[in-house]
Amino acid sequence: MRYLQFFLILFFFSGCIFAQNSISVNARLIDSTRTLEVDQKIRFINTENRELVSIYLNDWNNAFSTKSSDLAKRFAEDYSRRFHFAKLEERGHTRIHSIQDSLNGEYEWDRPGEVPDLIRIRLEKPLPAGDSIELKLNYSLRIPDDKFTRFGKDQQGNYKLRYWYIVPAPLDNGWKLYSHKDLGLQYVKPYNIDISLDIPTQFYAASGLDLIKTTTNLNSKKITFKGTDRIDGTMYLTKSYIFESIKTDSKQVITNIEDEDIQLDLKNALLERVVGFLQERLGDYPHKNLFVTQEDYLKNPIYGLNQLPSFIRPFPDGFQYDIKLFKTLSDYYLHNTIMVNPRTEKWVTDAIMISLMMDYVDTYYPNMKLVGKLGDVIGLKWFHAADLKFNDQYQFLYMNMARMNLDQPLITSQDSLVKFNENIANAYKAGIGIKYLEDFIGQEPVKRSISEFYSEYKLKPVTDEDFIASLKQNSEKNIDWFFEDYVGTSSKIDYKISHVKAEGDSLKVTIKNRLSGKMPISLYGLNEGNVTYKTWVEQVKDTKSIYIPKQDIQRLALNYESKVPEVNQRNNYKAVTKFLNKPIQFRLLQDVEDPKYHQIFFMPEFEYNLYDGISIGPKLYNKTILSKTFNFAISPKYGFNSETFVGSASFVNTHQFENKELYAISYGMAGTRFSYGYDLFYEKFTPFLTFNFRNAYLRSNERQRLLIRNVNVKRDQNPDSPLLQPDYNVFNINYRYSNPNFIKYFSGGIDYQLSDKFSKISFSAEYRKLFKNNRQINLRFFSGAFIYNDVSTNDYFSFALDRPTDYLFDYNYYGRSQGSGLFSQQIIVAEGGFKSQLQPEFANDWLMSLNGSTNIWNWIYAYGDVGLVKNKGSNAELLYDSGIRVSLVQDYFELFFPVYSNLGWEIDEPDYDQRIRFIVALDINTLIRLFTRRWY
Repeated sequence: MRYLQFFLILFFFSGCIFAQNSISVNARLIDSTRTLEVDQKIRFINTENRELVSIYLNDWNNAFSTKSSDLAKRFAEDYSRRFHFAKLEERGHTRIHSIQDSLNGEYEWDRPGEVPDLIRIRLEKPLPAGDSIELKLNYSLRIPDDKFTRFGKDQQGNYKLRYWYIVPAPLDNGWKLYSHKDLGLQYVKPYNIDISLDIPTQFYAASGLDLIKTTTNLNSKKITFKGTDRIDGTMYLTKSYIFESIKTDSKQVITNIEDEDIQLDLKNALLERVVGFLQERLGDYPHKNLFVTQEDYLKNPIYGLNQLPSFIRPFPDGFQYDIKLFKTLSDYYLHNTIMVNPRTEKWVTDAIMISLMMDYVDTYYPNMKLVGKLGDVIGLKWFHAADLKFNDQYQFLYMNMARMNLDQPLITSQDSLVKFNENIANAYKAGIGIKYLEDFIGQEPVKRSISEFYSEYKLKPVTDEDFIASLKQNSEKNIDWFFEDYVGTSSKIDYKISHVKAEGDSLKVTIKNRLSGKMPISLYGLNEGNVTYKTWVEQVKDTKSIYIPKQDIQRLALNYESKVPEVNQRNNYKAVTKFLNKPIQFRLLQDVEDPKYHQIFFMPEFEYNLYDGISIGPKLYNKTILSKTFNFAISPKYGFNSETFVGSASFVNTHQFENKELYAISYGMAGTRFSYGYDLFYEKFTPFLTFNFRNAYLRSNERQRLLIRNVNVKRDQNPDSPLLQPDYNVFNINYRYSNPNFIKYFSGGIDYQLSDKFSKISFSAEYRKLFKNNRQINLRFFSGAFIYNDVSTNDYFSFALDRPTDYLFDYNYYGRSQGSGLFSQQIIVAEGGFKSQLQPEFANDWLMSLNGSTNIWNWIYAYGDVGLVKNKGSNAELLYDSGIRVSLVQDYFELFFPVYSNLGWEIDEPDYDQRIRFIVALDINTLIRLFTRRWY
């Protein structure tokens, strides 16, 4: 009897665990108002082993209803302007009319914590473990524009519906409550779904659910879909049928992925091959239909392919379609069968998907290059990038973040990842981690682990620990490091061969671990570039010595085949019988790093200022496409106006620190020589030390920098206007805090300067705020004072009201000594920040100013400046100006039209065109930051 009771209890709780909610949706589309009228029933089952007093539902369509939702904040963090500036009718919302029980009694409900995409239903009586309850909902959906997330109503009047109906939030040892943040999949437990759609007759419906029947009336049609064990009910309602339904041996593939106009027979063959490959490597897909859309691909594209213009096709016919199809289809395949938490355990499906993609390419396109046929073009084929195979991109793009010290652990929640990590790097790190394991324990154990994991946990509750357990079960080696170090931390790999000693017929090889990661590393013996020996070295905490056979080894190399995602492979070589560890290579133009060589690049470089004119010369440097910790650049140039040699040189070394607020220390020296006037040159030499700090939460833009430098300047003496101090030396300490964001921007800093003739200190702060009504306010404050000033008779070192003299030569003036003409109208908003030229224009005692602006219409602003200027021997003077600011690209391209100031109505002056000021950024690195800021 006791055993029977135990069996019944076990049966009861196992039934709770695998019991599923069911959802029934009756919806009617009203196209004229872009709304869906919905009657919905939810049969909710308490799968926990405790009572529930409330039930939570996800209402993600309502995330579009306000500019303060987590979705809106996410858009702002990524510098996406569309949602904030969208019209009210372009944003979606949900209007709940009633939530009732099975007897039509009204439930009390709210949106807890004013979270717009979450509903909390308060139960009159607690719901016991294992019991179920029926919820009846009546609500209206206004469908958002598709320009925000690619899903919604598009310009052709089609409806691409995702996360449109209300679903129960998942119970997983407590409620897991996640807001819509445009991250991909919604976390829900599998449910059974019935959908009945009433739509106008001109619309067609497509979904991955099973189509049951279609009934057509005079002005409408009713379409019924059904599905079991589902987590997604994506639905397309289109005015023309944009999908192809292609039958493979076992499945129906419904897709609208752009196919490059390839022939139907080839398309069918590729689809058959992709589905067959997935079924062979994973197992059978449990549903009838595979629904893969162009929008799903564009949300998670193959970066590089998606940037190519349509007229450039460097790959064979069908390749791009094949790879796009494989990625989108395998992603759909996995996410609809492996029920890990997509917020915190997405690395599991990423690892399987990317590793399968790499295997697919190795199987069917073994010689495919990353740049395709472009690698055969004369000029391009000389680059190492042309040698990279298609699968090399995964490690390369992950290394982009690792080298920048911006990589994050694979177990990091998706909403805490930097955009580049979320979209690209973390998935690629997961995939190449599987290939790393294959090299360490063998391909077959890893493939068997993935296949067994899929078969055992398909459509069942599962965690990433189950995936790790499957890998460990098939490995004869200890792979604890894979989860503890590779997956669970951002520890990076960097080993070097520190010493080699011949002892008889053996070599004693000492390997040094330069970073914190304790993951295994492969050691190779090479002879004329051929591998003669390979072994694995494990547990290298600091240094470790091993003995290997000496025979036929000319060089030793760590990670020679680049299977280990090592952050620095340049120190992996050691000569045994050769003179150099690795040969030197000179390359024209910047290239992808080739760790087998000491690489030095050279390229032509151009610069411009009014006095030197166009300066052209070679640039000799070592920086590759991926960042390095040590960089040098030597750039001699010839100025065609000045008819002499100018240029610059710099040497910078950086020490990075993992998981620290002080994440980098840089030091080095830099020098420049250019003209500061006609036939007048300056030379600047600056040794410097920089401490860089950041927020531990890497999505935050908060940064701090402490710069310590000594600026040495030598200037040619001007015979027409002799300089009182042509040569000078300024010791400078500068602290800068910045937290730039799309909605709210703040930065501030303190600057201290010491010279033999003066000492000064200044403070500046800038604040910008974009309000919900799209009004923007910009405020900037500056205050500076001399501690002592022995050169007060000359304003060269004074604070400037409108245009700093830039005696430290920090600003990119195109005509720094001009007192009139176009180049004198360039301003850089620093020090006083005024736009009008007022008197006194300098302060040799102290200066205080406030600059402000607010938008009138779109990118047109009204600005105003007010300040106090104090010179020695005179009283402080109050100055002001105002005008119109045209901000085409803020901080990069702006125009200032003065209107009224201490001078009166400037707009009436005959020389008004000379009073207009402009900001223009022509520096390529400055412009690049404009486009990359949303990714890092």
